[in-house]
Amino acid sequence: MSSFLWVVTVGLFLVAVWFGWRYYDLKKRLDHYVSQIRNHDKPFPTDIKEIENLSNAIASLKTAFDHQLLTLTSDNARLFTVFEQLTDGVIIVDANGLIQLANPAAKRLFDTSNVLGRSVTEVLRNHQLVDAWRRCQQTAEMQSESVELFARRQFLQIIAIPDSHASGSLLLIQDLTRVHRLETVRRDFVSNISHELRTPLASLKALTETLQNGAIADPDAGPRFLGRINAEVDALTQMAQELLDLSRIESGQVELMLAPLDPKKLLNSAVERMRMQAERAGVNLQVNCADDLRNIRADKSRLEQVLVNIIHNAVKFTKPGGEIILEADIAPSWESVSSGVRFAVRDTGVGIPAESLSRIFERFYRVDRSRTGSGTGLGLSISKHIVEAHGGKIWAESKVGQGSIFIFEIPVF
Repeated sequence: MSSFLWVVTVGLFLVAVWFGWRYYDLKKRLDHYVSQIRNHDKPFPTDIKEIENLSNAIASLKTAFDHQLLTLTSDNARLFTVFEQLTDGVIIVDANGLIQLANPAAKRLFDTSNVLGRSVTEVLRNHQLVDAWRRCQQTAEMQSESVELFARRQFLQIIAIPDSHASGSLLLIQDLTRVHRLETVRRDFVSNISHELRTPLASLKALTETLQNGAIADPDAGPRFLGRINAEVDALTQMAQELLDLSRIESGQVELMLAPLDPKKLLNSAVERMRMQAERAGVNLQVNCADDLRNIRADKSRLEQVLVNIIHNAVKFTKPGGEIILEADIAPSWESVSSGVRFAVRDTGVGIPAESLSRIFERFYRVDRSRTGSGTGLGLSISKHIVEAHGGKIWAESKVGQGSIFIFEIPVF
């Protein structure tokens, strides 16, 4: 009996030793595996003896995690690029009103470089914008506000969106200055064209009513009124044609017939077209141009139209006995163009106020009553677009009472 117990005891001891060795060996393998996992420079092993299933599962999880992390990093990089390149300002504000994130556009809009950690009130510096943010915080609803910053001549719109996760707000700031200016131009255009059409239409109505009331039978008044009606119809036709020309030029539908063109011949051609009108107004018309200027590549009829429009205005606002001089010379180098020809039309007329020089090329723009007269007010606007279509630029210089000079440059290609 004692020998049997001894055999059982020895057997149990051997089993315990075997399990202990197995435990030690497995722990050693696991410790080695853990150290390999912690070493991120090497791929996870998948062939650890006796724990192959575990190592394979962890390696698969690691591969899936790496893929998700790479995708997330790529998405974050794209979102950050979009965030940085947005033209609208974006500001993220926490629940305490401190700015946590802002893109470059927001910093430009509020003329500051350091916004992180500062209060939204300090950065926005406008009570209407701040009130929109506060309403968003209080109501947890999207708020919108548009303001005009008179000091900077800006029109801004803020959209405050509540952040349900962090109890803060997302502020989107849009610069509507250009849109507002375009809307102003549109309103001015509608107002001006309505005014320009009202005058000849009222005149036509009055003339036709007079003829209907018996003036048509008058041998003197009848033909005279019919002649005035014809003149008004011609003016309306001219306005419609110039509006069509302007629309086609602005939309790029006009194809320029480019060809080598002698600057002096261009000036002489424009002068010949306007000589009779200048003589009737008692204005002397001259050309001052060298014979050896390089040819430009341009559409002759279109550039001649530019010169005729400018000369027409100069004749209209130059008193009898005055003079108009057309010039052409080598133009100084300017941006992206190595050389060109500068054309100039000088007059001794009434001049243009300084505050109006930047607007005289707008449609229907009139400086003041002293410079109003016949015409549609579209000639200079058409001229500007024609010159720019040639890759050139046009501007005016003037002083009241000392005449004006209209200058445009056409590059030599």
